[in-house]
Amino acid sequence: MNLPFTCDIFSIHPQDFEKSALEVFTYQYENQPIYRKFCEALKRTPDTVHLLEEIPFFPIGFFKTNNIISQGREAVKVFESSGTTGSQTSKHPVADLNLYIESLKRCFELFYGDPEDYCILALLPSYAERGNSSLVFMIQHLMFLSGHSENGFFLHDFDRLAARLASNELKKQKTIFIGVAYALLDFAERYPMKLRYTMVMETGGMKGRRKEMTRYELHEKLSAAFGVENIHSEYGMTELLSQAYSKGKGLFKCPPWMKVLIRNVYNPLETGLKNKPGGINVIDLANIYSCSFIATDDWGIVRPDEMFEVLGRLDNSDQRGCSLLYFS
Repeated sequence: MNLPFTCDIFSIHPQDFEKSALEVFTYQYENQPIYRKFCEALKRTPDTVHLLEEIPFFPIGFFKTNNIISQGREAVKVFESSGTTGSQTSKHPVADLNLYIESLKRCFELFYGDPEDYCILALLPSYAERGNSSLVFMIQHLMFLSGHSENGFFLHDFDRLAARLASNELKKQKTIFIGVAYALLDFAERYPMKLRYTMVMETGGMKGRRKEMTRYELHEKLSAAFGVENIHSEYGMTELLSQAYSKGKGLFKCPPWMKVLIRNVYNPLETGLKNKPGGINVIDLANIYSCSFIATDDWGIVRPDEMFEVLGRLDNSDQRGCSLLYFS
């Protein structure tokens, strides 16, 4: 990867994050025409932006109507959101797929260790049927890194999945069972089982298939069905190249090259709220050749320890396939 600036984003130290983010902002202002127009409309340029909180955050909806890629770059892969029936999907042209591969690999290793230690079973109906899903690409690559002979995707074959889980349990094989929320619930109702060596991880996503529920309710049902204390979660989206993970209780942590800031929904240029709910802004420094500063449609809160919670969806935002959990 030949990056267009000096910072090594995957080896970044917390004290250097702001400096690196400002460097990325300058590069994207100069090389991303649509983002530059957005910044100019807000009268925020590299000459006037000196703090992390002053960087303009690009509304995520722009990925539905614009080709967000640095000038002079061509997409080697275009990820597309799953959306819901009849909704317009987001498209993320990726100029350097190695950035995504390096990001997902390092992020997984940071939170869970060597992928070779795990068998990975994925329950992703409606995602696995889409060749342009970033989530499917991520899990496919983790399976490649794992190299386990029993890795697999499961669309609707619950019988085979249940047998694979039971077999891994008998072998005491460490397993990651990852899936979208509605599919995990469907499976849990038909095949409740005690899992001692399996980590259950949800990626959100009711997709209108089931009644919406809070993440607490979802995790409570899954924990009871599978006999596990904590349900893990992955927070990612088509428009990003990095993921945050939660090892329980819906508390997410970012890798060092990713950061979540909370914006005031009544004054979107006010960011950095702590212990107050608001709109989730994401800085993803791996998103070099599109936009690293995304104002999402999610509602959340950042705690003093920098962990964050996703509290639901902002009013009037489109439902998205990867994040349809609502909270009370």
